[in-house]
Amino acid sequence: MLTYDEFGFAEEWEEEITPTAVDDAPPSAPHVPMREQFPEAGSNYLGGTCDGWEYRTAFTGSRLAFAYEMLKQFLVEEGFADVPLPETAAELKLFKKPRLAQLQMFADRGYAHNPIKILFPNQRNTLLLCVYNEREAGHLLRFHGVV
Repeated sequence: MLTYDEFGFAEEWEEEITPTAVDDAPPSAPHVPMREQFPEAGSNYLGGTCDGWEYRTAFTGSRLAFAYEMLKQFLVEEGFADVPLPETAAELKLFKKPRLAQLQMFADRGYAHNPIKILFPNQRNTLLLCVYNEREAGHLLRFHGVV
């Protein structure tokens, strides 16, 4: 016969939960920043996608300022602390190009400083971070869309 506590749950618990060896295992390898080891093509690194040349991920917050702070922290952790960025989300908004009546194919709406681009997608309070592989041949020409 089962007995119940004041919340209606059975008080008896037949098997005891013990931690497994997996819980006690140390991490397999230390974290290597993206700038030192760019993700491989087709990989899903920290929720973003990579084609070997460009890594893309989105940051969304309840406010654009929160999304921007998360993005800046990500860049610091991944080895891009030396890349100049706007100080605040309000400054970042100044780089957002207004929509034009004429259709523009491939027009970036956002901030760019080699090797990163911060774009404004059509989703509210979201920033799209694009990080480019600096070790790729012809990197600078491809980053600026010359080739």
